[in-house]
Amino acid sequence: MNSLRPAIATASFAVILILAGPASAEPPTAASVVSTYADIAAATFADSHTAAVALQKKIDELLAKPNEQTLTAARAAWIAAREPYMQTEVFRFGNKLVDDWEGKVNAWPLDEGLIDYVSRAYTEADTQENEAYAINVIANKTLKIAGETIDATQITPQLLVRSLHEAGGVEANVATGYHAIEFLLWGQDLNGTGKGAGNRPATDFDVKNCTGGNCDRRAQYLRVVTALLVDQLKLMANHWTSAGVARRDVMKDGGKPGLVALFTGLGSLTYGELAGERMKLGLMIHDPEEEHDCFSDNTHNSHYFDTVGIQNIYEGRYVRLDGSVVKGPSVSDLVKAKSPELDAKVRSAIATTMQRMGDLKKRAETVEAYDQMIGEDNPEGNAAVQSAIDALAALAKSFEEAIQLLGIDGVAIMGSDSLDSPGKVLEQNKG
Repeated sequence: MNSLRPAIATASFAVILILAGPASAEPPTAASVVSTYADIAAATFADSHTAAVALQKKIDELLAKPNEQTLTAARAAWIAAREPYMQTEVFRFGNKLVDDWEGKVNAWPLDEGLIDYVSRAYTEADTQENEAYAINVIANKTLKIAGETIDATQITPQLLVRSLHEAGGVEANVATGYHAIEFLLWGQDLNGTGKGAGNRPATDFDVKNCTGGNCDRRAQYLRVVTALLVDQLKLMANHWTSAGVARRDVMKDGGKPGLVALFTGLGSLTYGELAGERMKLGLMIHDPEEEHDCFSDNTHNSHYFDTVGIQNIYEGRYVRLDGSVVKGPSVSDLVKAKSPELDAKVRSAIATTMQRMGDLKKRAETVEAYDQMIGEDNPEGNAAVQSAIDALAALAKSFEEAIQLLGIDGVAIMGSDSLDSPGKVLEQNKG
């Protein structure tokens, strides 16, 4: 569904080296800006790993003593782990290494029936496009997918990664990552656009007082999928260290590819991904299945911290989990040296977007969840979501102006049919 919408950019990278009066007023080099970008990537992925380790500890406590208190604590740790991770998403677009890896940790939406029991209505749904739609690996020790018989007697990392994740070439067969863990902690959200999130009981993990069946296998799945997440985040954090391949890639040729990646991430996350696929699509068709953190009703936080990540990169500043600050020469400095007016415009657009995302977050915490906001008969909730979408779209345009100003070739900002061809989307979703 996504399309590529080239950003307007024709001049050469030489513009970055513009002389701007006395030495103290000279803009930073491309290399120094990209070094800050890589420093922030290293810190956010490292913090994501730290938060995932904390989540793993709470999950271990849940599995050792399943009750509502340990389940609530594990859920809270999952929500906390999303905060730093969502701030890494700006690095996905433009960095092939990150984009190729991202599906292992944050793929969505997922056909949750692949993993565990689901409602009867779900299992009776049309499975023509995905034969594994409700295969339920937790309940079944032998599976058949795409003509292949799979031994699932033991739930192992190899089973999840090699046999189940994107099995049969279907992207919705998500067996690993945050959302698989989310589903196991909350269960299905069967409330549609009504009030309430998933409500899995803690006894689903209690082998002595089991509900839902197969509690030992469910616990093992949760333990394995969480360990995989921790390992993957550690791997990506290492890729951005001083000797890491991701840092090396963006720092080549004086940081030129890094600036392309940086602006591709800013523009694509802002426009095509967040404003389009994650927000406008669900709003247009009023479908709670299109919300990001759909089992936990945490979507408002995911959207908010995506936007924080965008702000981090433009302003060259990230506040770590321990309160320390990573900062350095920024894109804002480059733009300001050439046009203080445009820099002020971009910063204002970021501030407006943060305010509207903050309003949306507050509404979710005090009035109604995000899936209720996008409901068909909720004009006030719809307007709150649309207001944030409008701010994101305006911010994306200001990023395009900055790309043009700096003369950076090769940036392609991802588009979205939901924003670029809404009539086509509505036609596809009739009925």
